[in-house]
This record gives sequence, C-alpha cells and structure tokens, in this order.
Amino acid sequence: MGQLIVTDKDKCNLSYTCVRVCPAKAIKIADKYAQILPDRCIGCGQCVTMCAQQAIQYRSDVEIVKSLIGQNDKVAAICDPAISGEFTDVADYRKFVAMIREIGFDIVTEMSFAVDLVAYKYKDLVDSFQGKHYITTKCPPVVSYIEKQEPELVENLAPIVPPYIAMAKIIHKRYGDDVKIVYLTACTAAKDEKKQFYHTDGHIDGVLTFVELRQLFAQKGITEKTVEFSEFDPPLGRKGGLFPISHGLFQAVDINQGLLEGDIIITEGRTNFLQSIKEFKQENQLNQHLDLFYCKGCIQGPGTSQGGKKFTRRSQVIKYVNKRMKAIDAYQWRLDIEEFKTLDLNRNFKSKDIRLPIPSKEQIDAVLADMGKSKQEDQLGCGACGYPSCREFAVAHLQGLTDYEQCYTFSIKKLRSYVNKVNASNEKYRKTQEALVISEEKARVEEKLAREAAETTTAMLNKLRAGVVIVDEGLNVIEANQRFVEMIGDDAREIAEVVPGLKGAELKSLVDFHKVFASVLQSGQDVLERDVEFANSIINVSVFTIKRHEIVGGIIRDLITPEVRKEEVIKRARDVIKENLETVQQIAFLLGESASKTEKTLNSIIEAQQLGEKHGSGK
Repeated sequence: MGQLIVTDKDKCNLSYTCVRVCPAKAIKIADKYAQILPDRCIGCGQCVTMCAQQAIQYRSDVEIVKSLIGQNDKVAAICDPAISGEFTDVADYRKFVAMIREIGFDIVTEMSFAVDLVAYKYKDLVDSFQGKHYITTKCPPVVSYIEKQEPELVENLAPIVPPYIAMAKIIHKRYGDDVKIVYLTACTAAKDEKKQFYHTDGHIDGVLTFVELRQLFAQKGITEKTVEFSEFDPPLGRKGGLFPISHGLFQAVDINQGLLEGDIIITEGRTNFLQSIKEFKQENQLNQHLDLFYCKGCIQGPGTSQGGKKFTRRSQVIKYVNKRMKAIDAYQWRLDIEEFKTLDLNRNFKSKDIRLPIPSKEQIDAVLADMGKSKQEDQLGCGACGYPSCREFAVAHLQGLTDYEQCYTFSIKKLRSYVNKVNASNEKYRKTQEALVISEEKARVEEKLAREAAETTTAMLNKLRAGVVIVDEGLNVIEANQRFVEMIGDDAREIAEVVPGLKGAELKSLVDFHKVFASVLQSGQDVLERDVEFANSIINVSVFTIKRHEIVGGIIRDLITPEVRKEEVIKRARDVIKENLETVQQIAFLLGESASKTEKTLNSIIEAQQLGEKHGSGK
C-alpha cells in the first residue's frame, strides 16, 4: 500500500519547518532532504500542511476508491461532520450529499449518529469512574503517539473505537457485510489506523481526505449546479455533528464540562496536546480525563483545503448542526440508538515503544564542542534547525536524526573559514600563474632535448652488429636495437612493428635466458661472456649494471652466424667485448644524461600541473 507520508526530495529546500512541527522525531535529514521515518510517524500530517514547497505529501486513495466504485458491490460513504466546514462554498449540505452520490456511491451516511453512540460509551466510562483516568481515542494521531512515544500510558487509553469505525459497524449491520465503505475525512492518520480493523465488522476499504474528494469532483465535472438536493441515508445523528469542534463529543450526550464541576480536560492543537500528555503522566495533581484533538479540531485537519479559516469553519459546522437538529425525527433517533447500542464498540491497544535512547551528558557535551558551542551562551539556540535548543539538537544528532550542516551557525562558521582559505588560495594562484608560465616554457625546451637525446641513442644502438637490450627492475624492456629484435625471432619482429624498440615488453616472454638479467639486477655483479643455447643456436651473453638494482643492459652475440667465423670466436672475443662494452657504456652515459634531463623535465611539468589543480579545487 505504500508509506503514508513521503517527501519529494527534488522539491525539498531544507527549511526544517517539518522538523519543527513533528512531535514524534519522525523526520531525518539525510542525503540533502527531509526523510519521513514511517515506523516513527503518527500520521498527524503537520509536516504536509506546513511545507511551503509542497514537498511532503500523503498517500492518495483516489484510485482505490475509483476501483471500488467500478465493481458490482455496493459502496457506502461515511462523511465526517467536518465536511460542512470544508465545503463552505456549497450553499446547502444537501448539495454536497448529492455530489457525493454522483461520484458513484450507493449509500451516503454521516458519522454524527456514530458519534452519538460512541458518546454514550464515554458517558458510561465517566459515570462509572473507579479512580482511573482515561484519554479519549477518537483522534488517530493521539492514539498512535501514545502507543509509540508514551507506552506507559497505553492502559489509560479509553478502550472505545473511533466514531468512523463505529459507523462502519452500523453500515455493515444495516446494509450488509459485503458493502464496501469509504471514509471521507479531514484526517490523514485514519488512512493507516483503519488497518487495525481489517478483520472486524468495522472494516473500512478506503479513506479519502476532503482534498481528494474535491479532486474527484473536478475529474468528473461535478458541481452543485449539476445535481439536485439529496439527504443522507439513515441512521441520522443529532448533536454528534459537533464532533469536529472541541467539546463536541461530550456535548452529544449533554455531559457538562463547566470549570467548577467538569472532570475532563478538553484541548486541541500540537502544543496543548504535548503539554497535557506530559502533565497527565508526571503531575499527581492532574486528576482528570483528557479529551484531545491533535489538530485544532477536525475542521483544521491536514486533509482539508489549505487556507481555511478556523472560526468560519467552526461557525459553519454549528449552523449545519442547528439546521439538521430541526429536521431530525427524535423518535426515530431513539429507536436507532436502541437498535445499535448492543454493538461491540470496544478496542484494544498495543505498546509500540520506539523511543530513542537518551545519550549521556558527556556525549551531548562532546557534540556541542565539535560544533563550537562549548559555552553555555552559545547553546541557547535560534530554532532554525527545527529543534528548540542546541542541546536538543545534539541529542537528535546522537540519535541519528540530524547532521551538523543542519545548524545554521555551524554552517556559517564553516563557510567563513572556507572563504578565508579561498582568499589565501587566490593569492597563491596569482604567484603560481607566473611560475607556471615560466615552467611550461622550460618544460617544452627540456622535453625537446630529451626527445632528441632518445632518438640519438636509438640510432646508435641500431648501428651495432650485436644485439643490445636494456631492461628495468621488472625485466620490462626499456630499449632494444634492431639486431636484438632480429635475433629473437618472428614474435619480436611483430611486436616491434607496433612498439618500436620493444619498449614495455616483458623480457621473460621473449627469451629463456632472462634469469641472467634477473641475477645481475639482484646481485649488482656483472655477468660477462656467458654462452647459452637459444633457438638452435649458441649465443654469447654479457649483462652489466647501468643503475644498480634498477637498470641493466645486455649484449647478445650469435656465435654461429656467417658474420662470425667459428675459428675466430676465441681470438676476437675479448676485443669485440671490449669494443662493445665501451660503446654501450657511452650509450648508457647518454641514456643516463637523457634520463636525468627527462626526469627534470617531467618533474617540472608535474609540479606546474599540481599547482594548477590545487588552484582549481580551491576556487
């Protein structure tokens, strides 16, 4: 069915308004938007009504209701009496009854009769007082809050179903258990609370807020001008129509709640609700029942159109009830009460304790210190983060609900520090630019010289009749002359066509006498005039150190080639070796000088590039 309340992260601008109004710590700031935690949410909808960006929305049941109406079963609507306060733009209540029927509802009832019935249950509870004080359970967010946040008060919840569930029981008894029921209300929490009654005779199939009801009217083109008058289906209520207003429930059964004789505290609104719960739990002197609305009465519920005026809506509800009272058959009402008073209107509650652990003072102080708020005067709090004080913010942070960036003063200090660093970087950048221009020019000159030296070295190597190869500590070829390539065979020639001089090739994969090179790299001792068999030939290998343990060179001569007569090998060996060694040493010297210049050139380029990147990240 999906989560009741969700956030569109693309619309969220992190104003933290939702955090400020949430009583259940059910909103976590993460991934740069406000996330609703479904297990903690009580469905009050305050975040929905307070979000100016309309980034937070509740789950819609419009499509579910359309599907129900499209089936063969009868579908009944239960109207919350607050509907008269919502549709102030409709001249007569009989018009919006007709408009609801036009959507496709077979039965349209009003919840006020169920309020009358439930009110008698509360009257019995008050009249038979045995020392235990109760909290009314007509408001779904109140029940959810106590089950989750104040589980020790679960036993004080009045064990009576909310009026809309009582009305569902009445409809099923009078019109049949197979009737599908949709509740039209100002309450968003009812969308989830109804799940608790799925397997009872008070089961509800869908909940539409008044805003969603208006959407259906608009989709179907239904207005008061397109319909005729229509009355609610029975049973009809009396003073239960005052339910959306404070005191309305108990006025339905004429319970007097004057200041001197009343034993019920009746209040509404988030602040009063939280304070009354706190005092009910902690203060021994508060020996009274609590009748609570989380919202400012159902007439201001989150499912109503925004911008509605509370006292205008209140006035409309009272006028509506007065008008209905004059038309209701009192005798029939009493008969209906008698018919349904035996219904089971009891319910049970379950502790769902999801309170977060309270961190220690030391942990809180450590967070405050990290935020630069060690001093008491820095902890008063501006409230911008959504929490009333810096200490409460620190608690929420330790509970995993906030991050430091949510604190404006912390973010401003961090921004100032960043600006100072940027200014310092700009000065360095100016100096770096000048150095960079010089370095780039120098690097281009040195790169050219290095390239020319490398070309000279390669040309010299290719003049030699012996094979020459130079490798690094990993036995990867640094340079090899054409004679070496020809001696190795076809595989080497193919590689050389793609990579001149076999640069980067693995010596291990080219020759099986690579261990001689590995030995010289490891020991640092040259190996001269070693004869080895290779490719059906005998070759003479001399390996010498160019850079100890890092670079070695090798001279390879084929002793049975036509160019070298076998009988002259011994006589000429020493002269040839001496000559080749001198040549290779000259080459090594050139390579060393070229490598030195190349290293300087590359280092200059790297330093210049690093300065540029550092400046770019600073901006």
